Amino acid sequence: MRQRNYSTEAIILATKDYSEADRILVVYTKDFGKLSLIAKGVRKTTSKKRGHLEIFNYLKFSAVKSKGLDIMIEADLINSFPKIRKNLKKISVGYYFCEVIGKITKEEEKHLSFLEFIIDYFLRLEKEDNLTKVRKDFVKDILINLGYWPKGKVLVNPDKVLEAVIERNINSTRVGKRILE
Repeated sequence: MRQRNYSTEAIILATKDYSEADRILVVYTKDFGKLSLIAKGVRKTTSKKRGHLEIFNYLKFSAVKSKGLDIMIEADLINSFPKIRKNLKKISVGYYFCEVIGKITKEEEKHLSFLEFIIDYFLRLEKEDNLTKVRKDFVKDILINLGYWPKGKVLVNPDKVLEAVIERNINSTRVGKRILE
């Protein structure tokens, strides 16, 4: 259970503009699992949080509980993964990671050390050039980490198993496969 004011680390999975100057963020946190938050005034040109709140940024933030979405009041960037942002193919895989995490996890469902797993894969994505292998390893490891596939059992088609687990298609799979080929 979250207190009225809380702080934690998170990676941003998705953003959506809301009203004139606000943005809704979907984040995966270290302590509370996946959360949806609202960042008030972040789209104003004078906002100090503006640069920190981009997709797949890793940050430490503080928030306040409210009746609707919790409100993010402070954000400090830990890592923006700049090497990924300089490569279109790596950006595509990064978006794929965020989409998969967003669809396979439930709101406020916490998984032990899952944020570290996500960060490790983004760090690996920054370093490696074989993006097809990174993407397939990610799918296999996320299925094992969340308990959808037994550890040690051979996984021939990770994409097919993933889509069966989440019961829908992953939109960025096609884009990721086309770019990676």
